[in-house]
Amino acid sequence: MVTRIPAKKSGAAPEMQAPMPTAVSRVRKPAGESATRTTRAIASGRAAVKALKGAASGAGGAAMAAAGDFGSLVAEASQNTLAINPLIGLTPRDVAGAAGSLLKVIGKAPGKTAIHYSHYLKELGTVVSGRSELAPEPKDRRFADPAWKSNALYTRLMQTYLATQKELTSAIETSKLDSVDKGRAQFFASLVTDALAPSNFVLGNPAAVRKIIDTGGDNLVKGLKHLVHDIRHNNRMPSQVDAAPFKVGENVATTPGQVVHRDEMFELLQFAPTTPQVHKRPLVMSPPQVNKYYAVDLSPDKSLIKWAVDSGVQMFVVSWRNPTVEQRRWSLEDYAMALDRAVDVARQITGSPDVNMWGTCSGGMTLAAYLGWLAAKGDKKVANTTWAVCVLDTGAALEDSPLGLFNSPATIRAAKAKSRRKGFISGEEMASMFAWLRPNDLIWNYWVNNYLLGNKPPAFDILAWNADTTRLPGQFHCDLLDLVEKNPYVNPGTLEIVGMPIDMSKVQVGAYVIGGITDHITPWKACYGTARLFGPETTFVLANAGHLQSLISPPGASKSFFFAAPASVQDPVEWARSAEPARQEGSWWPHWRAWIQARSGEQVAAPAKLGSRKHKPVAAAPGEYVLVK
Repeated sequence: MVTRIPAKKSGAAPEMQAPMPTAVSRVRKPAGESATRTTRAIASGRAAVKALKGAASGAGGAAMAAAGDFGSLVAEASQNTLAINPLIGLTPRDVAGAAGSLLKVIGKAPGKTAIHYSHYLKELGTVVSGRSELAPEPKDRRFADPAWKSNALYTRLMQTYLATQKELTSAIETSKLDSVDKGRAQFFASLVTDALAPSNFVLGNPAAVRKIIDTGGDNLVKGLKHLVHDIRHNNRMPSQVDAAPFKVGENVATTPGQVVHRDEMFELLQFAPTTPQVHKRPLVMSPPQVNKYYAVDLSPDKSLIKWAVDSGVQMFVVSWRNPTVEQRRWSLEDYAMALDRAVDVARQITGSPDVNMWGTCSGGMTLAAYLGWLAAKGDKKVANTTWAVCVLDTGAALEDSPLGLFNSPATIRAAKAKSRRKGFISGEEMASMFAWLRPNDLIWNYWVNNYLLGNKPPAFDILAWNADTTRLPGQFHCDLLDLVEKNPYVNPGTLEIVGMPIDMSKVQVGAYVIGGITDHITPWKACYGTARLFGPETTFVLANAGHLQSLISPPGASKSFFFAAPASVQDPVEWARSAEPARQEGSWWPHWRAWIQARSGEQVAAPAKLGSRKHKPVAAAPGEYVLVK
């Protein structure tokens, strides 16, 4: 989007107004392009499709800030981690269809197209004469370099680009296409125009030009080496992290503990208590299957596991095995039954008749299937639950995602067929698809940093964890796609686990649900739908962060705040407005600590040893499965 100079002055709005009541848009407002350039872009649609297909197995990652601005990168890195999105993926056929939607803008109303082209030429005239007031949005880091304002040539180059953004966006928005075609057209337009941003080219990037002068071109030599490395070792995608400094079990995933159970699907980690007394009812965590568990144990100062242990909670965490094609038949049912084994081990070791549980992303989807199975049996092994950035109403999630534009029975069938044929889907594949949904943040910024400026990607623990992806078994991926298609947690009886129909209305557990205001992976309104599944007494917490950062939110983090209130109304926006006075500064972790401690039973003496006679420790945490690539 584009703003104009001078900007209109206004009073500062309350911080709540921007993030909370505003709906998450289905697709990010894309940049625009001139009619002539659009025609050329569409004509080369096959090349774009080929490029996307070739990039289909790249690495996931986080938003890059202004080229070379590593401090900003670290501040925003965790906003764009992969987790479990996307499940469906984006095929070349989808991109070609989006290009066709863009063609319809021209074909259905050539007269309007001519009017927009006339407006565009008029705006270009003001750019050339130096009278244009076009300016990028303040948060558009591509044009953060002072040269874009101080140098007349770069100013005109930038404004020409912004003019094409503006007019093509307007042409799509004012067209007579239906909402789906408009969304697809905007998506394809953004792919093309994001790629054509002047900042992506050596001579069009003032920071790159300065660095050529300062280093005698050494930055381009280094950039070429980085490009060759990524072509050979990173599936032709720009590397987003230098993971070399991070060693699992040495400087990440270091909270002391033991593996107290190991089978073919998972290791169960029990963490050593740090308090003289502990609560008798343990907490068993179900992490997502597409990443390693240690997002919640990156370092001692931001380890949720350590925080729970220091709170007197007996902590058990499932560490999923990284499957290969040999495990292609592992299903949602198998993973749910694995949770049952983990729960029974934790109950036997602690002597507690029941447990509390935590589910994140796809781990939460698995937890819901398990709870539904327990409820169908009338079994009360689980008392309370915590749900972190987890969407159980998959229909609501797609409504707030660009993938909703491409979701169809045919798309799901194609995704299933691919998974069954290959036997698994890799994290790199999903990460690449996600990157192409946010190319400015996840591709082109790294292109500039790594190749034009010749910088190494940053060394950052969250990004290193995010790049440490796992595979999903083919059958499990198909089952997750069924969750998208059938939405069984909202539609009772459409899912069975071990022959038992799942009806979430029968699940009676205490629930604490966390969402992130700026989370574009599991949108906060969809997370609120998860809270509503467990009744109006459910505690819903909304943190002022993105996907992973809303989870990794230790006390002391700067500018943190959150809202917490019962999920007592149906409409999430209404909840947001009513919760505004309940804003609390700082991390939500202390709030959760009070909630979980009140529901973890009586305090008993902390165990002197981990495990039990029946479940003896077999290895120190973080175990062996977390190390398998």
